[in-house]
Parts: sequence; C-alpha cells; structure tokens
Amino acid sequence: MESVIAGLLKDFEDGKMTRRQLIQSLALAAAAAAPGASALAQTAAAQPKPPIPQAFEPTGWKTVWLDHISFQVSDYRRSAAFYRDLMGWTIANESQNGNQCTMNIGSIGQIIVRNNRQQGREGAAAPQPRGDRPPLTGVINHISWGVQPWDTDKVKAELERRGLNPRPDMVGENFKSFHVLDPDGWDLQISNQTKQD
Repeated sequence: MESVIAGLLKDFEDGKMTRRQLIQSLALAAAAAAPGASALAQTAAAQPKPPIPQAFEPTGWKTVWLDHISFQVSDYRRSAAFYRDLMGWTIANESQNGNQCTMNIGSIGQIIVRNNRQQGREGAAAPQPRGDRPPLTGVINHISWGVQPWDTDKVKAELERRGLNPRPDMVGENFKSFHVLDPDGWDLQISNQTKQD
C-alpha cells in the first residue's frame, strides 16, 4: 500500500495528476485496502442513485447566450489589462466615473470588471448589504474558458512566459487545460474546449 501511495504522490508532484485526481486515487486505494472492501464496493455500485429532485416546475427555457459576467476586483484597470492581454478580450467601454469597464469576450458575451470591493479588516473584502438576501454559502471557484488556437505545450509555455505558473488539469484524451491565478487570486481555467452543439 505504501508503494501505491508513494507513486501517487510522485505523479502529483511531477504534475502528472491534479489535486482532485490525487484525492480520488487515494480514496480508491484506501477503500480497496479495507477488509471486505470489494464486496462493499460492488454493493454500493449496484445501488442506483435517486434522481435529483426538481427545484420547481421547469420553465422550458433554453440558455442561448452569455450576456455578461460581473467581477468585483481591487483594480479594474489592472484586471482589464490582464484579461485583454492574456485572453484576447477587448474593451467595449470604460465608465465615466472611473470604476469599471465592459469587455467583449470574443463574440460570446461580455464581462463587467468593476472596482466594487470594499476593503474590510486585514484587507478582506467587506460584505455588501443586499436587502433580505440570505448569507452566502456557495461560491463559484473558477470559470473555464476555451481558447483557440490550442497546442498544449505552447499554451503552457505562453502562461509560464508570463509568470502565471500554470497547473495542468487534463481529463482523458480530449480535455486539456491549465489553471492560473488572475491579479485578484481568481482561479482562471484555460482549456481546449470550443462550442459544443
């Protein structure tokens, strides 16, 4: 068992697997090593998962367009330059009051990058009151954007050349991607995926 764990850790340290893949592999190895694990795993696999319940009556809508995403950042000009120069997004307009700009994400929609983060204690973003909104318990931890042209080695080299320390996240033969951090520490994933019909 020790050699299996050592091999998994070496693959992770060498960048051959993501943190998620490492954790999944360690969990599988631990489950396989437990007494009676084989029979338990077969029983669990045979149990179908219950369907995901409806939240409410379906609307029948089909999403066909990304209108915009709004990012709250510490310096909108720094973030706009980062996304313009890395992702090829273009500046559509900049506000007169100097606190935001709208950028075109190719032809798929827009992003509004705004200086809306109020600094609280120890540099943390202060919560923004929103009426009767319940406390936030979920977060979007990253967005993955497909880019072209894609050549895995060249994309990695370009990210490294910009000092972005890309973390590979490769799933199977067809999905290739890297994670980097933007100027505010946001996890940005850049992949080889394009529009799917």
